[in-house]
Amino acid sequence: MSEAQQNSSAGIALAEHIRSLERSRLRALVAADMATAGPLHADDFQLITPGGVAFSRDQYLGKIAQGTLRYLRWEPDAEMAVRVSGQDSAAIRYQATLAFEGGAPFRCWHIDTYERNTQGQWQVVWSQATAIKPAS
Repeated sequence: MSEAQQNSSAGIALAEHIRSLERSRLRALVAADMATAGPLHADDFQLITPGGVAFSRDQYLGKIAQGTLRYLRWEPDAEMAVRVSGQDSAAIRYQATLAFEGGAPFRCWHIDTYERNTQGQWQVVWSQATAIKPAS
């Protein structure tokens, strides 16, 4: 999508919709609300963690549902930047503070790609987190 299209009212509305979906996804993951989180993740979803580990949708959501991966906090720290590509694809990038059970909070960059599925629903397909190292 061109810059003019990105700034059109339709592009702005779609970008805000993606931000809203991402916020809903984060709340659902922290709450281990699988009824909400499940449909927001595509069947071929893949997460790459800050440590470089890859998880499929079933592995990732399964760990959250079982309680072996428990988010205590996942809060965006700044504006969520969204790039829309055509009518069916978007990427979102933002910084966030995360905390897991048994660990200290830390900051990450997140980049997630969303696609509209054949039923017209937006789902996250790829997610990658990169730890932000404190300035030395």
